[in-house]
Amino acid sequence: MQLLETTTLRISEIFFSLQGETSRVGLPTVFVRLTGCPLRCGYCDTSYAFSGGEVLSMATILSKVACFNTNYVTVTGGEPLAQKACLVLLTALCDAGYSVSLETSGAMDLSQVDERVCKVMDIKTPGSGEVSKNMWENLSCLTPVDEVKFVLSDEADYQWACGIIHNKKLHQRCPILFSPVYGNLDPVTLATWILRDQLPVRMQIQMHKLLWGEGPGH
Repeated sequence: MQLLETTTLRISEIFFSLQGETSRVGLPTVFVRLTGCPLRCGYCDTSYAFSGGEVLSMATILSKVACFNTNYVTVTGGEPLAQKACLVLLTALCDAGYSVSLETSGAMDLSQVDERVCKVMDIKTPGSGEVSKNMWENLSCLTPVDEVKFVLSDEADYQWACGIIHNKKLHQRCPILFSPVYGNLDPVTLATWILRDQLPVRMQIQMHKLLWGEGPGH
């Protein structure tokens, strides 16, 4: 308990909403958004989390999460793993009985993440501007309960992602998500490509943006 009182994280926001992405889409979920990110993706929709926020003890974070009557918690950012104490938070949430998912850029080491956590790992495409930050060693940390996400800006990104799936046999590791950049790549066009090529992927559209737009806290 003392560790939870003395360990702190800088938190951008804690809020309750519907999960808008991944295989958990639609589930009422508490989101814990950590401040800070070493990447600068061109399509980033959470740049407000790059700085600021409030320093909270782990015990306070757990108390805030417990205010909402749900079993699902998503730890996100920014890049949550940029703060080393994120690992402590993930384990504490699992110990408290929550079903925990982690949204991560794939640019940080995943080897120490609690095995009970569902890791949702981005693979950055050329269109993101951060393709060089992909830490390919992380693929060995993924299990069938985890998910890989490609955020696609255009057809070049799509073809690049198809090559990665084939070359690294990603569909044999875990589910794969394809998501169009909101307002950039037409979702109908992406759906047409996926059906044409019979890809072993799940297409997703950010449901929270369809419901509430692009503001923070959703």
